[in-house]
Amino acid sequence: MNSEKEKMIQGEYYQSNDRTLRADREKARRLTYAYQQTDEPEKRRAILKELLGASGEDVVFEGRLQCDYGYNIEVGEHFFANFDAVLLDVCKITIGSHCLLGPNVHIYTAGHPLDPVERAKGIEFGKPVKIGNHVWIGGGAIINPGITIGDNAVIASGSIVTKNVPSHVVVGGNPAKIIKYLDQSTNKI
Repeated sequence: MNSEKEKMIQGEYYQSNDRTLRADREKARRLTYAYQQTDEPEKRRAILKELLGASGEDVVFEGRLQCDYGYNIEVGEHFFANFDAVLLDVCKITIGSHCLLGPNVHIYTAGHPLDPVERAKGIEFGKPVKIGNHVWIGGGAIINPGITIGDNAVIASGSIVTKNVPSHVVVGGNPAKIIKYLDQSTNKI
């Protein structure tokens, strides 16, 4: 039988009040607090290496970072998140290289049953989020559970992403819709 942690990571229904998961969340809180309390680049890098499941070189979370566990977050090379990033990582959040998050970007993998009786039991589930390379997510955007964002996409500020986003587009609004196709011939990356 799978542990509650294994069920959580696999996107199955799980009990969030499980002792192991509570301890994991407390560890993430200690590490994010320590990250926020220092401005020394070497210490910040070391904390991120301990907190995150994987991270490339030149990874920066400006100001406050909030997450559930940290170990379900994988970030590529040359990543920058502006102030107050919230990454609810009950399932894996994978972010490619050369990505930018504006201030107050929220990425959610957590979900709850629609049935109120089930929800009252403390049952949760998750759906992974995958963000490609060279993606820019504008300030205040929200990425919902189970979303995939393609390479070179731009998410406009304040957007709420409820459906997958293809590569080479700009999306915006609530719910986010394609508002522009990007010229791939100008990409020199």
